Amino acid sequence: MKKLFTFFAILAMATGLNAQTPKANLVKDWERARAYTKEYLDAMPETGYALKPTKEMRSFAGQMLHLSDAIYMFVGTATDVAPTAKDLEKSNDVAKASVTEKVLAAYDFAINAIKNVPDAKLAESVKLFGRFDMTKGQAIDKAFEHQTHHRGQATVYIRLAGATPPQEKLF
Repeated sequence: MKKLFTFFAILAMATGLNAQTPKANLVKDWERARAYTKEYLDAMPETGYALKPTKEMRSFAGQMLHLSDAIYMFVGTATDVAPTAKDLEKSNDVAKASVTEKVLAAYDFAINAIKNVPDAKLAESVKLFGRFDMTKGQAIDKAFEHQTHHRGQATVYIRLAGATPPQEKLF
């Protein structure tokens, strides 16, 4: 009986140690997304940052700066933290070092804003773009979905530049 009690006590402690709050999971996902996006930025050769598959499309740098603008807007709105940058895409920057710096700063902004937002605030309502009603937590989820979408598009750009994109990073 004592062994059975000890087993369940250890199991309960181990389960408690692995349990994470929804906000902790968000932060973990954003940290992984930052690292994954950095791998994309590193994989693209300097000359590929200006690459546009067609004249109507964004350049690789434009994709990454657009992704960053959206992170600032969505996460800033959801957490009530003023974005520290805006209109990055309009800068037309195609320099690998400065684009990388700007993109990683957007992820750092998101991670810090999410870490510091009170849990209760994530259940509050917000209207994105003046027309989409959702909770602030859902707005953060939409930001994550958006950055995943544009990073995924960047895979083709990297291949067109003759480079190899990073392997999938689900965990």
